[in-house]
Amino acid sequence: MINKLPAGFGYLQDPRIIVYLAYHTHDNFLGRPVAGYKQPVCIATDRLLAGISRVQDDLDALGQGLVLKVFDAYRPQTAVNDFEKWSYDANDTKNKAKYYPNLTKRDLFAQGLLLVRSVHSRGSAVDLTIVKKDPHNSAKHVELDMGTIFDFFGDETQTDYPGISSTARSNRQLLRSAMEKHGFKNYAKEWWHYNVVQEQFPDTYFDFAIE
Repeated sequence: MINKLPAGFGYLQDPRIIVYLAYHTHDNFLGRPVAGYKQPVCIATDRLLAGISRVQDDLDALGQGLVLKVFDAYRPQTAVNDFEKWSYDANDTKNKAKYYPNLTKRDLFAQGLLLVRSVHSRGSAVDLTIVKKDPHNSAKHVELDMGTIFDFFGDETQTDYPGISSTARSNRQLLRSAMEKHGFKNYAKEWWHYNVVQEQFPDTYFDFAIE
């Protein structure tokens, strides 16, 4: 059942795009589901949803079986608060080796890698990558090499970081070019993060649950 959302928001219902809501799972830097993520559904502003569908149109036109995979879009302020609360617990480091091996939890906020206010809470940001679908099994896919995993914390995630392979650099550029063509701007510290340039709610931080 789809719940009623605030005016200007919608659910991603484009069947071509894969949704893997990382913060609804244990597969994230906290190592557990994040507060506010009650269902594995993608919610965002209408403008963002229309934009990524146009990006998928362009990927389809390449005829290479390339598909967008969304990790996160709208993020309730409750979730952002949960990140901050988690950062104060020095004993909870279960996924440190995978996601932030060279940093402390408090570094994540001190260096601006996590924020107490996020554009995600305005519904105008999306974290995503490109995958290649298995031509023999449409249920299977492989993420393109982007140099790091989603939500890794380190210099390597900077979109123009020079120390990644030429393949990863090319894949990041493919994603950036496709997104910028349709009204998105990349966040330079994270190759996966894109904001809608013309936001619908530039001054409002929402806090309704994802369900």
